[in-house]
Amino acid sequence: MARSINESGSSWVFPDGPLEEIASRCDVITAASLVGSCKFYHDSATQSVALPASQPFGMPCVLHTHQTEVPPAHNPFSRVHKFKQQGAQKDKQHDAKDRKGTLCQLTPLDRISSDAVIPDGGTGMWAGANGDWIALLGFPWNWELVNVYTGRRIPLPPISEFKSTPDKLVFESNDQHLQLLKIAICRVPTAASNYTSFSVLAIFNAAIAVLHCASSRWTVLDNQFLAYGYSDAIIHKGIVFAVTQTGEVYAWNQLSWGPLLISTAPIPPELDEQGRYNLGSWWLARSPDGSRLFLVHTWGVTDGRDYTGLVRILPAAATSEGRHGRTIRGYGKGLLGCEVYSMDTSQLMPPRPWRRIISLGSYSLFLGVNYPIIIPVEDGAEHDRPNMARSNSVYTSHHAVGLAYPPSPEICRFSLNSEDCTVGFQTNIRWTWRQVPLWLIPSFANARQWNLPSRHRLCRGGGDGHLEALTGDNIDLIAAHLDVTYTVRLAACSRELYDMISKDEGKMHHWDEPCLLMPPPAYWFDEHWDVARASRLHDTVYDLVPLDHPRRSVALPFMHDRKWLGANGDWIAAADHHEWCLVNVYTERHIPLPSLPDSKIRHSIVSSRPAYSFNWRPEIYLLKIVICQVPTKGGRYADYKLIALFDKTIFYLEGGGDWRMLEALTPAPDYPNYCDAIELRGHVFAVDETDGSTYFWDTANENLMLPFVIPPPVVDDQQYAWFLAPSADGKRLMIILTVNKIGIANAEVPPDIPYAANGLQLRQYPPVATYVFELDPLSTARAGDFLWRQVNSLSDHSLFLGLNYPIIANLKKRESKAPDGTLVPFMRKNCVYTAYRNIRYNQYPKILRCNLQPDEGETVGVISLPKDGWDSVRQAAMWFKPALNIARSVLPLKKQ
Repeated sequence: MARSINESGSSWVFPDGPLEEIASRCDVITAASLVGSCKFYHDSATQSVALPASQPFGMPCVLHTHQTEVPPAHNPFSRVHKFKQQGAQKDKQHDAKDRKGTLCQLTPLDRISSDAVIPDGGTGMWAGANGDWIALLGFPWNWELVNVYTGRRIPLPPISEFKSTPDKLVFESNDQHLQLLKIAICRVPTAASNYTSFSVLAIFNAAIAVLHCASSRWTVLDNQFLAYGYSDAIIHKGIVFAVTQTGEVYAWNQLSWGPLLISTAPIPPELDEQGRYNLGSWWLARSPDGSRLFLVHTWGVTDGRDYTGLVRILPAAATSEGRHGRTIRGYGKGLLGCEVYSMDTSQLMPPRPWRRIISLGSYSLFLGVNYPIIIPVEDGAEHDRPNMARSNSVYTSHHAVGLAYPPSPEICRFSLNSEDCTVGFQTNIRWTWRQVPLWLIPSFANARQWNLPSRHRLCRGGGDGHLEALTGDNIDLIAAHLDVTYTVRLAACSRELYDMISKDEGKMHHWDEPCLLMPPPAYWFDEHWDVARASRLHDTVYDLVPLDHPRRSVALPFMHDRKWLGANGDWIAAADHHEWCLVNVYTERHIPLPSLPDSKIRHSIVSSRPAYSFNWRPEIYLLKIVICQVPTKGGRYADYKLIALFDKTIFYLEGGGDWRMLEALTPAPDYPNYCDAIELRGHVFAVDETDGSTYFWDTANENLMLPFVIPPPVVDDQQYAWFLAPSADGKRLMIILTVNKIGIANAEVPPDIPYAANGLQLRQYPPVATYVFELDPLSTARAGDFLWRQVNSLSDHSLFLGLNYPIIANLKKRESKAPDGTLVPFMRKNCVYTAYRNIRYNQYPKILRCNLQPDEGETVGVISLPKDGWDSVRQAAMWFKPALNIARSVLPLKKQ
């Protein structure tokens, strides 16, 4: 893969190649669309090793409804395309509508489910699929064929002989009610035919209609011999074949004859005697080489029909196991079964007999509302257990849309090997969704056709990194699913991309706005590991949550087996079992830190209470690493300043040196109880949680003499949480104190208020005393008079305090109060926001917003994170401000 080169000649922008890095973080459908955006990506994808490992391309998957709804801001199909192709006329048909999408799930047989955003028609219902195309049903008669990768839509005409009803699946014809079962896309539209030639069957319970061109009319195939409703239909060698619910097969040659009853059900005697064939489904398919017609009969799968007078077979699961976030159940022999028959249709008058197929060889069949799929499948084993994906098998899903009850089991694998039992699983816990599951194989095999003949996607590579193809439409496609860190990497590839992302018309990202960096919700609860990781690339993807906007993901690969200890700007201080280090969030530049002097690690640093023992000290606990000054390129990344804050002592480090201990020399056992520290104008300040006294040392003195002690600004019996921060101009020291404990009388807990904007839970608590004081420590130290001055207003700024270095955000465009007195919008100016004070802060997690000038009766806004499972998260939520400006420092010198 080609790499984007920055001005220093390094290639950090995309270390594994732009295609793999971006596509692996998009949903499956968007990733395939990205591959088809230009010739360079297409050629690279066909040779890529990493791409198939990150996405289930080429794997049979069950496409089904997602458990959650996708917010409009996360929806890559929710915008009108504004890209104008120079020298070519826009495809008016394609751009006539806004592209809208639905967040769905693709469930491979032997992998965790993946997200998929596919085009939708608002209230459209899936009614069929084949290759890149799905059939969508709207009302009234709003039927379309839609390409899931490009969003191209081909409207289908109404069937003039049928009259619509309020139910989009029910129609009337000659006083007869017709129930639509599915739409079989027998031949897909192609660019070579200008998307005007295709073959589609509308399969009803008592009628079949065929359409070969969008500009023509449907042809209804009459059948005066029909006694039972249809079950399935396909087109084979130009002839329409249909099978009924009892196994009779009819054929029509539209040019000369039909209907012709070519066979009755080829049921084995043992099944006929027990009446099991009446409980099954009949399917039609084609052989792998397309020469023969297949008839498939599955039985034993139950649904909600009335079985009065029949022997009802209730499948009882003999075995079950959890795999890849779903429960796989096995059924004993004789409960469920499948037979496959084959016929040579070259002669139909008289027809040749059905021949039973004992083995499909290396192939497997995938049947459902989709057009039948028959592909070779490799057998394998995972942890000494057979894979769900097996050869010589028949897989089934729903046989029709709009079923009142789901089949049980919903997804089945029938093996033609006599020694194997049938297995099955469900796609959703609740039967409340409107879309029918169907089989889909995500692929970019037809990507070259997506750009022909007049598509407005770019069909060229360009620039040193071949990334100028990612403009306009392509940026829209990937922006909703590209995490924050890789969006910055993308912006660093060219000035055009930086300009486009910085404008961010859809407000996908909220740059320079303080957000909560925290583990994703799946990790907060006691769930199986596979379930918690569902739809996540790996366990180093975190949530970045703006306070009033949809949450974004942020990929931090360097956090594998690490725990963050602090942050400032683009840098995070992290630790594993062996070392402390600084890592840049965007470039992943790694700076190892020296070890502490005369110390040994007593417990794992990733435990909830990392402890150290010193030869001359009692046990002490690390609270956080304060990054007072970040490393810079101009200082050769050795100009950083750090504070290692422990509860009873402090260490100070300047780049290129060693850790130095800052002594307070308080008599035992009255050691200081530090809770926060910063460096300001060459001096280190640390506040004692016991009484609010502030110690400060002159770092210019190599011997680090005993500190000055600044008395607290408030002396009373109240317990406060103390924080230190620099003023907005960086000249004065500020001390912030809030009441350490908040609550309601009688220990009442206010109810959670879900915030739809970002999924957080809010609460209202009674007012909490919050004070901000400041002083110029250097001038007052010379005068010997330490007088704190109370700050009554932060003006247009707000403070964000916690594990991170204090953030003073300019929120001039924000209000200081909600117009209606409610909790939202949650981000406001002239407020103090506090998060976790240190990595071992194990109280019930609450994140506070306190207004410095509250109205009478104004409550405190609280973000309440889940209490259950907090100990297993092991990462304290902290404030982080995403910044796009770093991309400018690594832009290529030559404009791409």
